[in-house]
Amino acid sequence: METFSYVKAPSIDKALASASQAKFIAGGTTLVDLMKLSVEKPKTLVDINLLPLDKIEKLPDGGLRIGAMVRNSDLAWNADVQKSYAVLSEAILSGASPQLRNMATTGGNLLQRTRCAYFREPTAGMPGGYGCNKRAPGTGCAALEGFNRTHAILGTSEHCIATHPSDMCVAMAALEAVIHVEGPKGKRTIAIADFHTLPGDTPNIENALEAGDLITYVDLPKPVEGAKSTYLKLRDRASYEFALSSAAIVARVEGGHIRYIRVAMGGVGTKPWRSREAEAALLGKPATAATFKAAAEAALSKAKPQKDNAFKVELAKRCLVRSLKTATS
Repeated sequence: METFSYVKAPSIDKALASASQAKFIAGGTTLVDLMKLSVEKPKTLVDINLLPLDKIEKLPDGGLRIGAMVRNSDLAWNADVQKSYAVLSEAILSGASPQLRNMATTGGNLLQRTRCAYFREPTAGMPGGYGCNKRAPGTGCAALEGFNRTHAILGTSEHCIATHPSDMCVAMAALEAVIHVEGPKGKRTIAIADFHTLPGDTPNIENALEAGDLITYVDLPKPVEGAKSTYLKLRDRASYEFALSSAAIVARVEGGHIRYIRVAMGGVGTKPWRSREAEAALLGKPATAATFKAAAEAALSKAKPQKDNAFKVELAKRCLVRSLKTATS
């Protein structure tokens, strides 16, 4: 870890004024790890724990506003979230450990970075180290020819196959969350579908934030009347493990047919993966095993497995079928 200065911001305005050439720190559950690994080397840390962004509030239109400083545990156990956005509660509680969830924040979880071992190797991107285009553009991707069992099969490029690790973000993709940001250019909102970016030729750019931007809130739309939601996570062990495949489903069934459907997947994509192919295969169709199987085939039709993770294609299909059965039962 390299030397840095530390500032504690008493207000949003003060935080933004201190943000140039700095990193915001909240729970620190990701950032401090990355500083120890020399992935992140901020000259200044701006502590935002005093900012008034730790509330969960109902919106006049029936939606829910989540402050960026709301801890993951508080969000998962919030009564309104458990009642109307069960998929989000289930996703958060499936991730990390209770200790980490007590510290991690909503804003920080949106910015969680990949667990790719090559990316987190301290010498990645350096002479004699592993190539990592996410760490050091132009140095290559060691995962392409290395051990890539946990890597992505959707949204990859020839420059990066790292998987996005967040469970919370997968649920928010299915809920169509909207992210509020303040920064040098003022206030703006970003749909979560546009927040995380595909690696393409620039895997070092992971989201739509610009220098000095601060996430302030996340809005969840009004719950869909009559809909059920669920999150299923498949992994190597029962707790404190990242997904090999996961599925977040929001569905409403009327008269045996699917009248509303949102599908997102985790553990298989380079970003929280909204599957519009699966949704197209489900909407208006009878809620049957045959429909679910067709949706799963559509969702994985563009999968590009690597030498060690072809199993994820079938695993993700089964994960989707099972979660669709749960959400529509």
